Amino acid sequence: MKKMCANGLTKIVGVLFISGICILGVSLEQHALAAGKDSFRVGVLDPQTVIEKSKAGSRALAALKEHAQARETVMKNDQRELETLQEELKAGESRDSKLSEEDQKRKQERFAQKYQAWQKQGQDFQNELGQKQKDLVQEYMKKIEEATAAVAARHGFDVVIDKGSENTLKIVLYNRDGLDLTNEVVKEFDRRFK
Repeated sequence: MKKMCANGLTKIVGVLFISGICILGVSLEQHALAAGKDSFRVGVLDPQTVIEKSKAGSRALAALKEHAQARETVMKNDQRELETLQEELKAGESRDSKLSEEDQKRKQERFAQKYQAWQKQGQDFQNELGQKQKDLVQEYMKKIEEATAAVAARHGFDVVIDKGSENTLKIVLYNRDGLDLTNEVVKEFDRRFK
């Protein structure tokens, strides 16, 4: 039931978004005609591709990935330590164990504390990584907007729309060849931001 509602809501939001784009298009066309232009040009762009294909963007993504892998290594090492402690606890629970009840209890408490610290560390790492990713996107979107404005001005585009991608929401379902400015924005981006 929840999935059906979520799918229905997603469709409604998509339809409203596309309707808004169409209304924006009509409004911009009327504005262009009122300004004395015969038509206006709309381009499309995939910002994710600009980040991935540009030199500076791919370096930033590689640094973010390296940071995430370093954090993952720390988490895995701590997890192995926890697994060793857990095995010691199981061995201590057997009848053949030479551990006193008090020693066993201390080991259990130590395990519980380490496990809670490990979980908190994992959450902190996820939050840190999410924030770094958000900061990267914000920083690069400003740069992408600057590069896009230069390309759009050079070719006479009045509006450039984020076309989305398969990984995100696909916004533009069709565009004529020559309207996708992504590759040219990548070149402009590389020229401006080394």
